[in-house]
Amino acid sequence: MELNSYIDHTNLKKDSVPEDIEKLCEEAIKYHFASVCVYPYYVKAVADYLKGTNVEVCTVVGFPNGMNTTNTKVYEAIEAVDNGATEIDMVINIGALKAGEYDYVKNEIEEVRDSIGGKTLKVIIETCLLTDEEIIKMTEICNDTFVNFIKTSTGFDKEGATVHAVELINKHKNEVLEIKASGGIRDIKTCEALINAGATRIGTSSGVKLMTVSDECDCDDACKCGKKCKCHEE
Repeated sequence: MELNSYIDHTNLKKDSVPEDIEKLCEEAIKYHFASVCVYPYYVKAVADYLKGTNVEVCTVVGFPNGMNTTNTKVYEAIEAVDNGATEIDMVINIGALKAGEYDYVKNEIEEVRDSIGGKTLKVIIETCLLTDEEIIKMTEICNDTFVNFIKTSTGFDKEGATVHAVELINKHKNEVLEIKASGGIRDIKTCEALINAGATRIGTSSGVKLMTVSDECDCDDACKCGKKCKCHEE
């Protein structure tokens, strides 16, 4: 498994400064990550920095709560693409979903999809706030709207990606739809479990750690060797 190709190398900290974003880009280039994911404010700088590389420029729309109006999300998406974004991670209106306003949720996704000129669209559904039935419903909507990815989480709520949610999505998705797992993914064990469950992208701010932790450890369960290995991950 070429783990680097799964990773959206992410910095969505509120206090991130340009030096942090430049470092993020340098790391993404070094490890050949799938994308760099940043707030819209940094998209243009990231696009300039990554020009000529194979690393995609990812940003977020309606983030993190998803309660913006559709027009606002569309404007955000268009501006992001104009500034160089090649992938858009959009948060659904979770309240509308829970109210059974499925047409609204579907139409909003379609409007954002149609506004970005064929760029990659990932739909964030915040699985920790949904029932299994609602996760299945959102998977069906993503199937019907032919978006590229369904994404588990923003990482800003009570829980991030879970194997259960990824397995549930994987069971109900079509052959086109891919799964991005994100939120709380900080160690190899969790990362591999989510990939084995069906995830094809991993959103994480721990990409470098995941790439540098050794795959081998000769310790017993007490793990007292002092090596930087799986057993020492938090």
